[in-house]
Amino acid sequence: MLNKIFSLFSFLFLLLMAGVLLYSCANIASPTGGAYDVEPPVVRRATPDFDALNSFPKKIEIEFDENIKIKTPNEKVIITPPQQNMPVIRSIGKKAVVELNDELLPNTTYTIDFTDAIVDNNEENPLENLVFSFSTGDQLDTLSISGKVLSASDLEPVTGIYVGIHSNMDDTVFTRLPFERISRTDSRGQFTVRGMAPGQYKLFALQDLNRDYKYDNPQEAVAFLDSVIIPSSVPAVRQDTIFRDSLTIDTIKTVHYTRFLPDDLLLRSFLSDFQRKYLQQHARPEQHRLQLQFAAPAPIPSFTLLRPVPPEKEWYIMERNAGNDTLQLWITDSMVYRQDTIVMQVDYLRTDSLNLDYMETDTLSFTMRGASRQRRTEQKEKEAEEDEEKPIRFLEMKVNVQSTFELFHPVRIEFGEPVTAFDSTFVQLLRQEDSIFHPVPFRFGHDSLNPRKFTLRPSWIPGGKYKLLVDSAAIHGYYGLWNNGYDQSFSVKDLDQYGNLEMLISGLPPGKAAFVELLDKSDKPFRKSSVKGNNARFQDLLPGEFYARLVVDEDEDGYWTTGNYETKRQPEEVFYYPGKLLIRAYSDHLEEWDLKRLPVIQQKPLEITKNKPEEKKRRDPNLERERERQQQSSPFSGMGGSRSSGPPNGM
Repeated sequence: MLNKIFSLFSFLFLLLMAGVLLYSCANIASPTGGAYDVEPPVVRRATPDFDALNSFPKKIEIEFDENIKIKTPNEKVIITPPQQNMPVIRSIGKKAVVELNDELLPNTTYTIDFTDAIVDNNEENPLENLVFSFSTGDQLDTLSISGKVLSASDLEPVTGIYVGIHSNMDDTVFTRLPFERISRTDSRGQFTVRGMAPGQYKLFALQDLNRDYKYDNPQEAVAFLDSVIIPSSVPAVRQDTIFRDSLTIDTIKTVHYTRFLPDDLLLRSFLSDFQRKYLQQHARPEQHRLQLQFAAPAPIPSFTLLRPVPPEKEWYIMERNAGNDTLQLWITDSMVYRQDTIVMQVDYLRTDSLNLDYMETDTLSFTMRGASRQRRTEQKEKEAEEDEEKPIRFLEMKVNVQSTFELFHPVRIEFGEPVTAFDSTFVQLLRQEDSIFHPVPFRFGHDSLNPRKFTLRPSWIPGGKYKLLVDSAAIHGYYGLWNNGYDQSFSVKDLDQYGNLEMLISGLPPGKAAFVELLDKSDKPFRKSSVKGNNARFQDLLPGEFYARLVVDEDEDGYWTTGNYETKRQPEEVFYYPGKLLIRAYSDHLEEWDLKRLPVIQQKPLEITKNKPEEKKRRDPNLERERERQQQSSPFSGMGGSRSSGPPNGM
């Protein structure tokens, strides 16, 4: 009997051990290998020492407690005074090495700001804000100034632009001499110029295209302060919070430190309105159309036809954009456009090497590629007309009318080519009243730049039903085409489908003109209203979410105007409404807008900010590995499906 009981217990023990072994095999976990390194490198020593005096090193070595890497040193590491000859910045094992190739200036503080370029070799934990300084004299300059650079037109943070100082107060120093000390903006547009001596300074920003640290190219973005900067320092106190975990506060420490002022400077960068003028290209994309593309806006050039012999009447119709940098000449004389080659003299403004404009005279040849082949094709098509009926090709006519039309839109008509005649008599606009259509008066306009565009502006009746008619073959183009008939019925939206907005604006400089632009989600303006009596009104807005920007219109031209350093003119000021505007249908909205309630650097909503700041989130591999280990050791790991804390739906 005892043998049977012993055998039974042995069997149960063996069965239990087999179950444990099977479970262990099903949950094999990789060896941990110790905790991950989550700490940044620690500085052990430097040659020369930090803040060394009377030192003239050609090579600086900083040693750390582990192997390191320097990420994108040419972008992240800032050496000031700026170096004309590129320094060599590299990592060797545990050392960061900087070799200076410029002659060191006497009695000067040199600063090497590594920002976050130094990381450890394995986990790439960054060492934030490491700054190495030394002086070639017997004094180390320690003052600094900081602030932010924003794009003047849209308040976008400007990344990677140089910020520099000059102690020379001459107005031309920015264009003649390199910066004395520099910094570079980060992803938030923030900068800190370090190692400054007491004194007075002028502050500038420069998108340096040729790396000479001075403004000698009008195509470089710049910014400048009108006021003089005097750096200083004051003792200050801050509270540092140490967390035990992500939610629990461990300790709150009071930290005494030195605050360097000013630390809230704002530079508004801009491109000057200077652009080099020259002819970029010319072409003949169609037999009857010549195209010229210029590099910058300029007055309209003059044209003289050299070959063929110019006709007595005008031989072209010009189409252009607002700046006259894109021109199209529609040739209306068949004796001209039937020529394989057209030769023309063009007189236009060109910019020389000294950035001065002069009148250039060019002789241009326009040849239609495959002109002979095209004539043969036309001849074959003409011969084939006798044997086969060819479909009619109509003059292209684009109309913006749809079955449901916006209350505030005019009717726009655009033809595929210039037409010989077109006025209000060619169009009928009718409105339905008691099932009968009656003519509606409208203002008829011809586009001043594009001869193919026309506009009809009636006084729409909200909710009204309309019809637009154009008779067939009523309109003829210059090249043998005529229009097909057009008959479109449509209705205009009612007032209850729109909302109205009034903005009460405070903080506007007295006596200054201004206008407000409504912006879509991509920061593009779609409506504009002048500020009158501190009010801006928008009628008949489609429901939706919008944003707003105000421009102080110094020259009262209705557009934002850029700055000019040569004349010391700042760009026109821009303010953003610091929130979202929600417009509902059939509602009147009143918004109060204090331009000065928030600093300019905090005004632009993050939703429409294109250059969003980089979020630096440090990964904790140890926590991730612990979670992974717990998942692997779970008795439910490896099973299909998911677990629910409650019964399935319906039970």
